[in-house]
Amino acid sequence: MSSNLAVKLREGTKKAHTMAENVGFVKCFLKGVVEKTSYRKLVANLYFVYAAMEAEMECHRNHPIVSKIYFPELNRKTSLEQDLYYYYGGNWQDEIAPSIAAQAYVERIHEIAATAPELLIAHSYTRYLGDLSGGQILKGIAQRGMNLANGAGTAFYEFDAISDEKAFKNAYRQAMNDLPLDDATAAQIVDEANAAFGMNMAMFNELEGNLIKAIGTMLFNTLTQRRAQGSTELTTAE
Repeated sequence: MSSNLAVKLREGTKKAHTMAENVGFVKCFLKGVVEKTSYRKLVANLYFVYAAMEAEMECHRNHPIVSKIYFPELNRKTSLEQDLYYYYGGNWQDEIAPSIAAQAYVERIHEIAATAPELLIAHSYTRYLGDLSGGQILKGIAQRGMNLANGAGTAFYEFDAISDEKAFKNAYRQAMNDLPLDDATAAQIVDEANAAFGMNMAMFNELEGNLIKAIGTMLFNTLTQRRAQGSTELTTAE
């Protein structure tokens, strides 16, 4: 029995995917507007999400369904720890805490792991395939937007254990399509994937306010500096 789950997920999450791309924080990021304080908060939130997801995937690695798409080479927790060290320093663990939206996301992951582990597939699909598909583009944007060099602060986007990302994605999708799921379970996984997109959007929306405030502050400081320079020039001219 083939579930064609990857096909169903692609089709069933199109609207949610588009909505996520149109959240203000994401639109700004894609346009190259990246503010380091907001970005490092995103990295911290993602750390808690991936730590929860990867712990539960590991716990259920022998589950008859979850085991079929359990690929430890996708794990992001260690790479996020490297980035957190860069952004927060050696005591990063004492500096970070999940936001309200991130905490709700984490709690949902633990909830389904305890009651319906097969739904973890939805979260794995939503995060990892997105990371693989747009990782290098997003890495470049982050590097240019924050003047990063030599891979500093962007370990999250590096999949060192995967030599051919395109081939891996194809194998991953095929593994999902081959899962022995009935239609009802497949539909539940699609619903959970849409919910996962919603949880990601909630985290982005939290950061949007921080980003707007930061941009406003930068603009204010720039204008103030220009006015000060203008006053100095007038004084000099007199």
